[in-house]
Amino acid sequence: MAALVEVKDLKKYFKTSGGRWLHAVDGVTFQIEEGTTLGVVGESGCGKSTLGRTIVHLLEPTSGEIYFNGKDITNPTRKELSEIRRNMQFIFQDPYSSLDPRMSVSEAIMEPLKIRGGMSRYDMIVETRRLMDLVGLAQRFENAYPHELDGGRRQRIGIARALALKPKFIVCDEPVSALDVSIQAQIINLMLDLQEERGLAYMFVTHDLSVVKYISDDIMVMYLGQVVEKAPADELFENTLHPYSKALLSAIPIPDIHHKKKRILLKGEISSPINPKPGCRFMSRCQYAQEQCSQPQKLVEDTPGHFVACCRYKEIKEKEEVKQA
Repeated sequence: MAALVEVKDLKKYFKTSGGRWLHAVDGVTFQIEEGTTLGVVGESGCGKSTLGRTIVHLLEPTSGEIYFNGKDITNPTRKELSEIRRNMQFIFQDPYSSLDPRMSVSEAIMEPLKIRGGMSRYDMIVETRRLMDLVGLAQRFENAYPHELDGGRRQRIGIARALALKPKFIVCDEPVSALDVSIQAQIINLMLDLQEERGLAYMFVTHDLSVVKYISDDIMVMYLGQVVEKAPADELFENTLHPYSKALLSAIPIPDIHHKKKRILLKGEISSPINPKPGCRFMSRCQYAQEQCSQPQKLVEDTPGHFVACCRYKEIKEKEEVKQA
């Protein structure tokens, strides 16, 4: 199957006050096929949200290539950007701050339809009500304002607004992190139902590994702007290769008092993303670090679809297998 979204060696740097460059996203490459979900995980500040914003052109890339349906959209014209907006949408982390407090629910959902144009007022009202029904918002909330609704309903507005232009690809930037667990389940199931119904492709940004395993087809692990591991969801959990990915997975709580899980505690200083050194950026916190780790690390394919950026992963894997034997 051809990739719907393809990113090649994408970089996004921000200039600091001292004239140096902060490497927020540094050489990221991946593909997302139609109707699938790529989960992007990593600790806060690793570049997950910046990556999503750069793909949909809320931020402009420093270098690299972005393709949508085989077409290069790295440096779009204003007309091309308008078309990109129709096909690529964004669901924000905080539904309250991403909604205009002066707009009612129906006005917020209708806004993309107004901007696109080509519809009568009556048709826009009908479509807005259909979108509200699609995401499970009762019609009685039509004239309500964001401050009158709970977090789950606000996020449903954000999802309805993202669906208004019938996009093919949606970046979901931690869409459930601000919600309680029961509401999280409702929103995630809604998104999966919509994906099945419309063939949507998602890039699901989160730091909740339990959520990402449930919703994703593939998972990509980021550390300080770079991809350290990428694999099918089940494969990543069953056969974790990168030391950082292992530390992340060890932090997932297991609801069983008889099962003691060994937690991998990371020690050492986090490397600075400002003008970083060429070697592995996890080196300062990695218990397996050696001199060779100071050299640039490339993503290599261990098994079909499972990529890892660690020069010592085979050696580490063999040592762990010996320990378990």
